[in-house]
Amino acid sequence: MRGMFTAGVTDVMSENGIEFGAMVGVSAGAAFGCNFKSRQPGRAIRYNLRFCKDKRYCSFCSLIKTGDLYGADFCYREIPEELDIFDKEAFENNPMAFYVVCTDVFTGEPVYKRLDKVDRDCYDWMRASASMPMVSRPVKVGGRTLLDGGMSDSIPLSFMQKQGYKKNVVVLTRARDYIKSPASTVLTELALWKYPAMVRVMADRHRMYGFQRQYVFECEKRGDTLVICPDEALDISRTEHDPDKLNTAYNEGRKVALRELDKIKEFVK
Repeated sequence: MRGMFTAGVTDVMSENGIEFGAMVGVSAGAAFGCNFKSRQPGRAIRYNLRFCKDKRYCSFCSLIKTGDLYGADFCYREIPEELDIFDKEAFENNPMAFYVVCTDVFTGEPVYKRLDKVDRDCYDWMRASASMPMVSRPVKVGGRTLLDGGMSDSIPLSFMQKQGYKKNVVVLTRARDYIKSPASTVLTELALWKYPAMVRVMADRHRMYGFQRQYVFECEKRGDTLVICPDEALDISRTEHDPDKLNTAYNEGRKVALRELDKIKEFVK
């Protein structure tokens, strides 16, 4: 739910006509970032405020009943198809390339997928990218079995550079001074005993994330990367249910983006 900050940033860019040749989203960045391609600013915060306390959306009840903390059918079918319509036509007509990052549970390697057409597989790729290990069932799509892309490539700047994009805007949901601590592997080993590669990747994630952040800031110093991030730690949990905290994180993203708007416009020129 720190992705609410990102939604605030992308909404401001969308409202000001800022466009890119391509975009890549990881985890919540994929689930919320698709609204930038569909040109629907305000949609992510709207449905999150509406359903943040709905047991069908995110709850231990959903986890027990379905195996997913975030209800797969409710989040990736009922909401976009019935309750807060996702603009498929606008998404498909926008020429911006849109990629999501997932993690292959058997290899631990990142998997990148470009999404152009909105269909069942498209929603499943987004769901896979945002499926947190231990509280989500692995998602089978595209001949692979996948979980959260943040486990293997949290900040895919290098991926975009390899696609030929020499200038990139990177939106982080942690403040500049953040240092990720290693996580305990006890529960991971128990919950993911079928997928030892995932256990290994998650045990090493703090190092991977630290190296990626260092690389991002090095690119920023070179002048080919613009970094947008919160001024300080966001007071919001990973599965936040408090609408006030969701709003606060979203508005923080808007505040930072508006403050940096002239810089963003100059950079994308």
